[in-house]
Amino acid sequence: MKHFIALFIALSIFSCGNDKQHDFTLKGQVKGLKKGKVYLQRQQDSVMVTIDSMDVNGSSSFELHSQLAEPEILFLKLDKNDNDEGTVVFFADKGTTEISSTLKNFNFDAKIKGSKQQETLEEYLVIMSRFNDEHLNLIKNRIEGQMAKDSIGTSFETEYNKLLKRKYLYTINFAVNHADSQVAPYLAISEVSNTSINFLKKIYDALQDDIKTSKYGVELKALIDERQAE
Repeated sequence: MKHFIALFIALSIFSCGNDKQHDFTLKGQVKGLKKGKVYLQRQQDSVMVTIDSMDVNGSSSFELHSQLAEPEILFLKLDKNDNDEGTVVFFADKGTTEISSTLKNFNFDAKIKGSKQQETLEEYLVIMSRFNDEHLNLIKNRIEGQMAKDSIGTSFETEYNKLLKRKYLYTINFAVNHADSQVAPYLAISEVSNTSINFLKKIYDALQDDIKTSKYGVELKALIDERQAE
């Protein structure tokens, strides 16, 4: 009986130790994938660092793990073993995130289910896709105009600048209206870092205290300080 109790305690300790090895799990499935390698990565000082990786051989499913101090942007990279790679960007938080995609269109077919930060980011990206469609239409009209030898250079620049201004203003307002999310400072530093410093301050000042001290909140403050020192 004493040996049984000792064994039970040892197994319990071992189990607890394993649980502490990671607090984030990425479950993935890539339709059509038979062989390749997947990497879970983060950006650190402008360098991509691999957190976990797994060889895929005969199965389209995989599982990767990490320790997360707080919510942050991570990258799922797929190496297809044919000189072709793809990367899916997502907002991770403690717990489990699920990503499903296809081998043929790994980047574009990705469906992500996980953190509340990812849901907020996807809400933003839906509107950004509309801005991108408008940009493509402007380019299409410009090309067609050039082929028809119409003079539309000035109008293109005017319309493009208007579109860019709307895009920036939407991003700034979105960040201010989601000041309780780590997505807000992330968008400030990744999408509108070169906007007016007053707008950057507006976003930062709106952030909740816990978001100000988060990874991207600290980076936003550093960006503002750097811009002010210039």
